[in-house]
Amino acid sequence: MSGIYIHIPFCKQACHYCDFHFSTSMKKKDDMVLALAKEIGMRKPFDSVQDDNIIETIYFGGGTPSVLSNEEINFLISEVYKNYKVIENPEITLEANPDDLSAERILELSRSPINRLSIGIQSFYEEDLKMMNRAHNSAEAKKCLEDATKYFDNISLDLIYGIPGMSDEMWRQNIQTALNFGIPHISSYALTVEPKTALSKLIQTGKIAEPQDEAASNHFMILVEMLQNNGFIHYELSNFGKENYFSKNNSAYWLGKKYIGIGPSAHSYDGEKRGWNIANNSLYIKAIQNNELPIETEILTISDRYNEYIMTGLRTIWGVSLERIEKEFGLEYLNYLKKQAQKFLNDDLLSIENNILKPTPKGKFLTDGIASDLFYLEE
Repeated sequence: MSGIYIHIPFCKQACHYCDFHFSTSMKKKDDMVLALAKEIGMRKPFDSVQDDNIIETIYFGGGTPSVLSNEEINFLISEVYKNYKVIENPEITLEANPDDLSAERILELSRSPINRLSIGIQSFYEEDLKMMNRAHNSAEAKKCLEDATKYFDNISLDLIYGIPGMSDEMWRQNIQTALNFGIPHISSYALTVEPKTALSKLIQTGKIAEPQDEAASNHFMILVEMLQNNGFIHYELSNFGKENYFSKNNSAYWLGKKYIGIGPSAHSYDGEKRGWNIANNSLYIKAIQNNELPIETEILTISDRYNEYIMTGLRTIWGVSLERIEKEFGLEYLNYLKKQAQKFLNDDLLSIENNILKPTPKGKFLTDGIASDLFYLEE
């Protein structure tokens, strides 16, 4: 076992681009915390002393986990320790929004078991934050980083690129502002328009311009260049870390380690099957109160596992090991991969070094599309 992910399905307000599962009503928060604690116990493996079942990371995601009080967060962490064997210094991450991180709150958190903050900045420009309907403003974004860096060494922040109207220069300034705070980890994503989101409706009605692929591609190249010039390692398509500051939690997903997802909509993986909890707060709480796990599972076929390895491997610094493909999936899959990859090798979008298949700098922005062309599709 590698990690426990705890989904906190509450937010103060809905960001226009978000399609994650959450509620802006806090009415069920107390019941939810009790249900999360109970599920932690219900999911306890039968033999939690095996090395395989040792917890290395605890990650509070959402939603906005920082809407929980410190007491609630500490209570959930104590439930993990009560039910599982945990390594001596686990990485314990809290996703947080700047408007929840007052100086007092940061000080409190620094005295708790939380040792890593992942802060949803998204942009330092007021107009971007308003367009995305973020709950914080630019001044709060800067103030919380100023305070957080006094008490936390291990901080990650999120930035969004490809925002309509954001010039290359504005994007450079966003990155530079983050660098000025000495942050050791940055996660950065292109603004994507998900169906049924407020952003999708605003674009359809012409109130906001549609994000342009060319602008996003330029922003991505600027991001890679600026961060690599400042000592960051581009270890996953959307993630950059200084040495020793990679996200252990997320790296475990990409390296195919096992994890348990706690809470509504949370996903789990045990190496052979994937499971996901119901994405409905009331039904989740009701099921847990009735001692039922509201989870659906699917057994992954060999093709599913091959496709997942291709997708995650190509997105990371570790690439796709041709040796592992042959060993785990067989010669048929290896020959298929080589055949499918040939056109990308010819176009200098993929390369093979030391038997590892990786995107070239030119191919990085196109990684997800390339991966889908390498998938093995069962008839």
